[in-house]
Amino acid sequence: MVKLDGDLDPLWQDLDWAIGQMVIMGWDGTEVTPQIRHLIEEHHLGSILLTAKNLKSAHQTAKLVQELQTIAHQAGHLQPLLIALDQENGGVNSLYDEDYICQFPSAMGQAAAGNAELAYKVAKATATEVSAVGVNLILGPVLDVLTNARYQPLGVRAVGDDPQEVSQYGIAAMNGYKDAGLATCGKHFPSYGNLDFLGSSLDIPIITQTLEELSLSALVPFRNAIATGKLDAMFVGGCGITNPSMNVNHACLSDQVVDDLLRNELGFAGVAISECLEMEALRNEIGVKTGTVMAVEAGCDLVLLCRAYDVQLEAIAGLKLGVENELLTKERIYTSLRRVLKMKNACTSWAKALNPPGISLLSKIHPSHLNLSIKAYDDSITVIRDNEKLLPLNESMHQEEELLLLTPLVKPLPASSLTKNILESKNKSDSAPSEHDKWIHRDRGVIMSGEGVFRELGRSLARARHGKLLHTSYTANGVRPVHENLIHRASCIVIVTADANRNLYQAGFTKHVSMMCSMLRASGQKKSLVVVAVSSPYDFAMDKSIGTYICTFDFTEMAMAALVRALCGNSRARGTLPGTLRKSRKAVKSRQHWLVEPYDRDRDANGLNDLLSALARAAAPNHRFLTTTTAHSFEIFNPNIEESHFVVRNSSTQALYGFCATYHTQGTGIIGAIFVDPTKRNVAIGRSLHRRALRALIQKRNTTKIQLGICFPGVFLGIPTDDGGLKSWFANSGWDLQFPRRLANMVITDLSSWAAPEGLLQSIQRANISFDLIHGLENAESVLTHAATHANPEVFELYRLALQETKSCGVVRAKCHRGLLVGTVIICSPGSPVASFIPALQSSADELIGGIIAPTVSPPNTTANADLVIQGLALMGLRQNKAHKSGRSVLSWAQEEAHEPLLAMGFEVLQGFEEYTNSVDNWQDLA
Repeated sequence: MVKLDGDLDPLWQDLDWAIGQMVIMGWDGTEVTPQIRHLIEEHHLGSILLTAKNLKSAHQTAKLVQELQTIAHQAGHLQPLLIALDQENGGVNSLYDEDYICQFPSAMGQAAAGNAELAYKVAKATATEVSAVGVNLILGPVLDVLTNARYQPLGVRAVGDDPQEVSQYGIAAMNGYKDAGLATCGKHFPSYGNLDFLGSSLDIPIITQTLEELSLSALVPFRNAIATGKLDAMFVGGCGITNPSMNVNHACLSDQVVDDLLRNELGFAGVAISECLEMEALRNEIGVKTGTVMAVEAGCDLVLLCRAYDVQLEAIAGLKLGVENELLTKERIYTSLRRVLKMKNACTSWAKALNPPGISLLSKIHPSHLNLSIKAYDDSITVIRDNEKLLPLNESMHQEEELLLLTPLVKPLPASSLTKNILESKNKSDSAPSEHDKWIHRDRGVIMSGEGVFRELGRSLARARHGKLLHTSYTANGVRPVHENLIHRASCIVIVTADANRNLYQAGFTKHVSMMCSMLRASGQKKSLVVVAVSSPYDFAMDKSIGTYICTFDFTEMAMAALVRALCGNSRARGTLPGTLRKSRKAVKSRQHWLVEPYDRDRDANGLNDLLSALARAAAPNHRFLTTTTAHSFEIFNPNIEESHFVVRNSSTQALYGFCATYHTQGTGIIGAIFVDPTKRNVAIGRSLHRRALRALIQKRNTTKIQLGICFPGVFLGIPTDDGGLKSWFANSGWDLQFPRRLANMVITDLSSWAAPEGLLQSIQRANISFDLIHGLENAESVLTHAATHANPEVFELYRLALQETKSCGVVRAKCHRGLLVGTVIICSPGSPVASFIPALQSSADELIGGIIAPTVSPPNTTANADLVIQGLALMGLRQNKAHKSGRSVLSWAQEEAHEPLLAMGFEVLQGFEEYTNSVDNWQDLA
């Protein structure tokens, strides 16, 4: 027995044995290969990761694990192998066996069911099943917070975007795993919930949040799970981190992340497991030998190498070389060894490892687990909207009416009968794997037609309603004649989407069909539309034009069966949207209410200037624009934009405690600014202003949506991206913050020394893009049409104002080789009247600032050289600013797609903002 409190067993004095305990490895194949046997016997490999490619059934898995443990036992291992498995449920299960292993909802699906006790039972059931086949380490729970849920590939694997809710369900799952006897591993530290993806598959996604922002959100579940003392291991991701205090290429290779943040700051004393070091970017950049040593130096105890035997040998050689080069001390090796052995002692023994209960136990528990699965799925199905009361379909459709099912191209889930059949047929073919097959990683798979994956859904729907069902798939080719014919035949259309925000063809197809149904209904035909999101619930969560919208959170066979029960009225959908989407429907009312009055210029202007001065003194350095913001900045006196501003004030002293600026144009209500005296915060002044402003905007005629942020006036283009607390405040006030429009003010700080990047002019000339500068409204019809088509209504009014200011402003037009207008931008000289509405453009006595405002480019699908167009517009603007003797040039209201080409020109981000637009339905109580 290993003596953890005193000296280690003499066996561990052989560093080869100790090093074998510091790696966790896998392989491809459903049988023990000579290579994995060699790793266990000769290199003393102490931990195995099993994936779907190793596992055919529960019986085969139990037999395989038992064989692996027997090899280790006979080779002289003092303790059993750690056998690790991803079994998150939903779409991420490595082990599938419809006879013995139950499928349960994803983490987000469980959260949608709204019952943490159910999550505990699901986790315990899952852990009991995989433990029966010999698994002793489960790679879970997922503790990531989705801070930008719409675009994050983690999707339904995470609980949601509320740190406390993620903590609640993550800890419930962890307790379930532990009570079934498994070791647990939280993931993916420090967060996979808000990654920026910067390019090709070789690029590493990065976290750009500051440590302070991470601490307020992403790190909360990790901190809470660690505090329970029940988390055995932590999976440290391979993402990069770029913020003012940290510049890390791979988190799992950084001592700042593992030793400093995870261990010292959060107090984690368990086993740190690295991301797989076979990832292509890491291999190409650092090499596996060096990477393995760096991971251990950073504080990792187990280094993951998923499948490639030659790479695995390279990693082991790297650790040995690290010891020889004195990069790794014996003490460092033994520190990790003790942690790993402690975890093994807690979750396994030879008696348990060599005799897994297997099928005998699974057959006994399967009926109760199956009932739990059915309940969990029924409780998770979420009807977000059913405005036309189409559900259940059996009541809104006659039996003889035809139902059309339209399904997208999707990848079959790894743990499904379909994938099992594919693999079996592939194995029978005896064909050699292609280069593509060799390259595919464990989380990739074939894309299949919607008919294949959703065939059983169609059959089940037809059986449940005892009626006709038509079923076909749709692709990126859009609505084809076959779709049109079937839509004309059917009375009701059910469209399935799967991550439409990342597979944009699905969103376009759904909107097109929705429009067709509306037109056909207008002509008197019955055309009901039901949209079902089978993965991310965010596909159409906020799109009120989709009247009936259902979420299932995965498309396993069990989820689709629960969907059929909900559609046909055999069960009632009880789920709710997770995280802030749920909270936004129940915005907490403050107990304290302040009197809110309309802004009166004569009475309140001086008080507003004093309030702005106080804000500027308290603001962050990159909010310096507040020093040039005045009461005048918010009043635009535009006949096409209705403005109403509100204040909370002390009627005795005339001091302003808070101010909110609102605008209304073309059916959109806009909150352009809301701020409170820094000494009067947290007493509900902001909430009182916010509710009064919303009420006024919603009650205006034809208001359909509310926008947060405005470019005219351009004080706050949206929520400042560096203010996590402000973002949380708006989320708690009913705003859905899943769909930001990222904007920025950018700057060339020293215009006199700036020069155009080499080759830019030649690239523009080769693309046949031409530019000209116009003033006045006489020749501006095409410019105004372009702005109206491709920008917000207030941007259109800003262009109109700039064209009227003929002495100080103009508009640069970009035209393609066919003479079509493809881009515009406003140019203004220092001191322009337009600049008075955009504080970042305010010049001082020491420095003249030229303005480049609201670059607007036709979409990339209509403009082949969109990046060159934006760079050309900026170049023309900089030249004009130089001609007007500007020392600095500020580009205001740069949209996200323009950031990269502008950064390449030498621009820097001055301030970042996120503009949001929500439906008025979010605040129905104010209507």
